[in-house]
Amino acid sequence: MTASLDMSVLVFDVGGSHVAAAVCFAKGYRLGPVISAPHPKQETSGAFVSTLHGLGVRALAGFEDVLGAELAFPGPFDFEVGVSRMRHKLPYLYGVDLRGELAARFGWEPEQVRFLHDSAAFLLGEIGAGAARGMARVVGITLGTGIGSAFAVDGQIVTEGRGVPPGGEVWDLPYEGGIIEDSVSTRGIRGSYERRTGFEREVGEIAAAAASDVAAADAFEEFGKHLGTALRGALAAFAPEAIVLGGGISRSPHLFLPAAQRELDDVHVELRVSALLDDAPLAGAGVAWFNGSKAKLLQAAHASAD
Repeated sequence: MTASLDMSVLVFDVGGSHVAAAVCFAKGYRLGPVISAPHPKQETSGAFVSTLHGLGVRALAGFEDVLGAELAFPGPFDFEVGVSRMRHKLPYLYGVDLRGELAARFGWEPEQVRFLHDSAAFLLGEIGAGAARGMARVVGITLGTGIGSAFAVDGQIVTEGRGVPPGGEVWDLPYEGGIIEDSVSTRGIRGSYERRTGFEREVGEIAAAAASDVAAADAFEEFGKHLGTALRGALAAFAPEAIVLGGGISRSPHLFLPAAQRELDDVHVELRVSALLDDAPLAGAGVAWFNGSKAKLLQAAHASAD
């Protein structure tokens, strides 16, 4: 199948506090206007589905013949059937048939609504239109309240195989008497700053103060060393060409990237900052949709040939 500019899909990025939506075109994974909104104050599945539908309707304004929707969601989530398994966040979505609910709202068939992990969406976006284009082996790492990860080989997300940790997740791998997420996350930076000063501050405040506050600068330097050391151990067997960093912490790369890269220089792995930033999961949802559509067409063609 040759994708034309007219082929498009509605894409969503469901975050911890906000949802974003846009139309993504097959050619170049270009996005239409991005529409976003906070999670509804009414914490019910109906209110959440209404928010998704409302954003989708606004994003679709002026666009015709959209093929369906692809949604990037955090886990745990049953991506095949479209059912959330999260209990600690968005608990009111647990067990809800989001595929069926959204398909009914948009007047689509259920198979026109698809889901993927938000970490996979981030990496696919960078592969399709960002910092990981043309790379055979690449890892995406999102840095925020936790650490998300995804692995790709030849443009396809992999969750097993040589050097890939179970499920493609690195957050819970052992590190310095705990797990990686203890040190490589917002709580790692906040804890480092508090140990140095006795004061609690948010990561954004620490980053803003780093130019004049030695303790803030040192906290980010320590974070960078942990990031590089942890990734060196976790990714050595996978041997990626590059690691693409996203998430809120990646907005301040000058504070930690040099320290992290020094820990990886002798294994010849380049750290890159996301080129698409907040748009990466949206573009990646489009990549997933069109790659999936092409795969189905190829399977159908092979079946017909047989």
